[in-house]
Amino acid sequence: MECIVSWAGPQDVPGEGSSMSFVAKTGSGHTLVMDGAPDAVKPENGGANLAPRPMETVLAGAGGCTAYDVVLILKRGRHDVRGCSVKLTSERAETDPKVFTKIHMHFVVTGHGLVAGVIERAIAMSHDKYCSATIMLGKTADITTSFEVVEG
Repeated sequence: MECIVSWAGPQDVPGEGSSMSFVAKTGSGHTLVMDGAPDAVKPENGGANLAPRPMETVLAGAGGCTAYDVVLILKRGRHDVRGCSVKLTSERAETDPKVFTKIHMHFVVTGHGLVAGVIERAIAMSHDKYCSATIMLGKTADITTSFEVVEG
């Protein structure tokens, strides 16, 4: 797996501040834009708020990785899963490096005849065995999960 991340350049964004935008080109041929938060004290060091922060993309990637696992596990078990979303909330260290210290993942799984124990097991399997992103983040963060099942 590879990815090339390039700074978009030193240009100013009118009314927004300096450019701290970065473009990632992934090995699978996709593009992702990231930007920094505006800096009121030193605008030249901040971004223009034009895209997600890099750490937001790390959190989103972990959510995508684990949701993918949960859906796949349920489908392989021939469960009638129709939807899956996961809301991630996090806390980061106050000093550099500002790693994630706590992450909570709340899953909402929709389907017909889904049993809570099956959903709980799928989430645990992802968390403990399959999801590379959450297992990696678990080295610095306490990761907790919760879920709800919606008939539909």
